[in-house]
Amino acid sequence: MKSSYSPSKSLQHFINLTRSVIIMLRIDGSYGEGGGQVLRTALALSAITGRAVEVVNIRANRPKPGLATQHMHGIKALARLCNARVEGAEVGSTRVYFEPGEITPQRLRIDIGTAGSVSLILQVLLLPCAFAKSEVLLEIKGGTNVRWSPPIDFVKHVLLPVVAKLGFSAEVEILARGYYPKGGGKVKVKVKPVKKLKGMALLQRGKFLGVRGIAHASNLPRHVIEREAKAASELLAEYNPEIALEERRDFSTGTGIALWAMYENTRLGASALGERGKPAEQVGEEAARALLVEIESGACVDTHLADQLVPFLALAEGRSAFTVRELTGHLKTNIFVTEQILGTRFEIREERGLFHISTRGIGYENRNIH
Repeated sequence: MKSSYSPSKSLQHFINLTRSVIIMLRIDGSYGEGGGQVLRTALALSAITGRAVEVVNIRANRPKPGLATQHMHGIKALARLCNARVEGAEVGSTRVYFEPGEITPQRLRIDIGTAGSVSLILQVLLLPCAFAKSEVLLEIKGGTNVRWSPPIDFVKHVLLPVVAKLGFSAEVEILARGYYPKGGGKVKVKVKPVKKLKGMALLQRGKFLGVRGIAHASNLPRHVIEREAKAASELLAEYNPEIALEERRDFSTGTGIALWAMYENTRLGASALGERGKPAEQVGEEAARALLVEIESGACVDTHLADQLVPFLALAEGRSAFTVRELTGHLKTNIFVTEQILGTRFEIREERGLFHISTRGIGYENRNIH
């Protein structure tokens, strides 16, 4: 009589645990700039690849370490998107374990409840949404134009037009502006699925197409945005900028200006926010000077876009490259995390005052599209 061996429940549990340890990747959240960038990139790539990650020492280099409200909402939204098992998704937590399931197309509604950045929530959601089977709809409430994060205008007018060259397709609709401290902004985003992203080389800007911008304000006199736009236009006069005026009556009060330079192959962005006691002219000049620095550098990608491009290029098929004027902490951090999860390697060299960043992407295919 043939006998068969069946492991005990405790032994089987050990085997399953061992397998999960082998495939799980542990990421140190204190690496590099030590903020939320490590967490956002690690979880986004985890959701796409199906590889479990544990992020520890989250935001260790910040005055208040651990998850802030916006990070918690971003994790929970991503977990819903990919049916993930999560541990540590609480405000103040310095450790998160994320074990993703299948990405499912759906309509996600996220209310940060504060002026937490909508744009930073999108950093963790945009790429995973593109690897669903069909279109994903996002409705996010929070801060659209707040300090220490890209304004929603940057996402709409710089990031998305550039990554569209990779085959990534998404639309942003700004329904309400949200400023610090009240927030209350509202954004709708549609992300279409992609089978595979294609690599691109941003080494030549191509033909100059113009400078555009938006001076926006809520619950403030119209002359505020008029002065912002005038000040920016004077500094950018040689580029004949076209700056729209957006006057609103939204839940929160605030103002700011976003600018972008358009070229045949790329876009460069800059922005500034108003504050109590800060003249409108200073706001406009601040954004214009920041854009001039990027234009005059000769780089094809601005310092804010550079780090956001890294995971896109690593997932794409074939060789990708771009130039940027500065190797920021966010850029170095995103390269590190992306290399750890995807196994890609980024080459960095400095030439004539610019950094040349290049990689060969893994050509990741959307397993939900047959």
